[in-house]
Amino acid sequence: MTKRKQWIVWLVWLLIWPTIIIYLFNVLDPSTSIDGKWFDVISFALLMCIVAIFPIIVGETPIFFIHGISFAVFLHFGLFVEIILTELAVITLLIKLRLSKSQLYRIPVNLTLFLLTSIIGAAIFYLVGGENGELTSFSLENFVPIICYALGIIISNQVLLHLLQMFTTGTREKFFSSSLLWDLMTSIITLPVGFILYLLYSDLGAIAIYFVGIPFIMISGIITSFYTTNQINRYMQKTSNIGQKLTGHLNVKEVLDVFVTEISDLLKVDYTYIYDVTNSNEMLSLIRYVDASCETKISNILLTKNEGISGTVYGKEEGMFFTNRLSWYRKIKDQTIPQDAESLMSVPIRRNDKVVGIITIVSKRKRAYEKYHFMLLDILSNYLAVAIENARHYENTKKKSERDPLTKLYNFRYFEGYLQGLFEDMKAKGVYENHSLILLDLDHFKQVNDLYGHESGNEVLRELATRLNSLSNENTIVARYGGEEFVLLLKNRTKDEAIFEAERIRKMISDEPFFLQKHIMESENSIEIQITASIGLATFPDDCDESTELIRHADRAMYVGAKRKGRNRVATYEKAIEV
Repeated sequence: MTKRKQWIVWLVWLLIWPTIIIYLFNVLDPSTSIDGKWFDVISFALLMCIVAIFPIIVGETPIFFIHGISFAVFLHFGLFVEIILTELAVITLLIKLRLSKSQLYRIPVNLTLFLLTSIIGAAIFYLVGGENGELTSFSLENFVPIICYALGIIISNQVLLHLLQMFTTGTREKFFSSSLLWDLMTSIITLPVGFILYLLYSDLGAIAIYFVGIPFIMISGIITSFYTTNQINRYMQKTSNIGQKLTGHLNVKEVLDVFVTEISDLLKVDYTYIYDVTNSNEMLSLIRYVDASCETKISNILLTKNEGISGTVYGKEEGMFFTNRLSWYRKIKDQTIPQDAESLMSVPIRRNDKVVGIITIVSKRKRAYEKYHFMLLDILSNYLAVAIENARHYENTKKKSERDPLTKLYNFRYFEGYLQGLFEDMKAKGVYENHSLILLDLDHFKQVNDLYGHESGNEVLRELATRLNSLSNENTIVARYGGEEFVLLLKNRTKDEAIFEAERIRKMISDEPFFLQKHIMESENSIEIQITASIGLATFPDDCDESTELIRHADRAMYVGAKRKGRNRVATYEKAIEV
């Protein structure tokens, strides 16, 4: 909720709440209904406050089980006493929730909500002829107001809560939500018990409050336990689904993207940190950081063991769990964690009994996480470790199948498949663009191997690959064609642009010497040699219709137009076919 709305809520509450309470006190005169029964009223109040300690939190909405008790209080003592006791129970609930400063607006909101709910329910009760006090007979005439009161309380509470959520969030909310279902379910359970409490109190007096109160508290505890267990089961199912999603991706970036997205949906996460252990110096390197509000961006963080929260987890090889900032900030200084951070969980990522990374998630809310959330994060860290290992293994295997082991450039098999896919994509879309292909062959390369040794020949190939790779970008694909031949695909380049690029490559090879360290000559010093290349090029759609023709025509241009014409030159396919 915005600051402006919070001020409005406090102002409205200060104006309305005391006024209504004073008005109802003067009009209803509760002294007659509680005269001589102060012990009974206090007993009801204690029972309601104890029950309020057992809420369940559905989404952002706390639900507690005082409906049945407040029901009995209203029927016996009237509206004013029921309002006061209900407000006391609400205050107890809010104390139990330990609201942060940013959530203090919930005090006037909840007090006003329950006040209006009580008034609406009572108004319906009185309109249909209901009267407070002991039930004189079990006739339909007496039961109709009671049933209408119960329904009025349930419906008005949900309508007001729905309107409140729309006001606080500024968006349209679904009326039929999980909180509505849980409220209905708890009301169905507690209201009949409350009616029994009402009847027993009429016969037994204050002892009935304690006689029914203990089972009522037990019911509250059982419902809370059932809800918590149900929550844990749903979280476990979601955790399992996340694990399946992670293992379904074979790219490390995709794995991290899926993990961050899913963990944000599963838990209340404002900041997510994923660190990787660098094998060289055993430091933590930040490989993924996400701010849910997109307000801050950080990168290139390196942490040593026992530095900050994540470094401490790495050093101790044990996870850490905190419910508020004070519990960790004074013990562990961490400049990477924002000032508004409160709840925090950090767990190690283990593979083969070794810590290979750290996951740290942070919430701006106090007590945002429970112990079972910490357990789930630990399980997810294992899923993430397996998924990353599988993805990296796949990427390494794929890289080996696509790359030339000597030059680390793409091999010709990958290049040929890429070129074919490019042509198929153009054909499918019906869009034909200019693409040029450069094929180069080093001149007299066999002499380098014969004179200086094959290791020196490999040095030349690696150096040439480095130079060519410097030209690579999203529109240029470089590959080793085979032996001393290399190929470049220039996407969206016309023939004239390709000729200019080919000349630049030719001069880059011929004008810059190559230095040989692993030669077989007697001298131990490096040897400087000059290398030249013959280059042929062809362009689609000027010179061909298919991808295989593009390669073949560039090959012809190189041999016929460049090699036969004296080497160390660039030739186009159209010039070659004129020979």
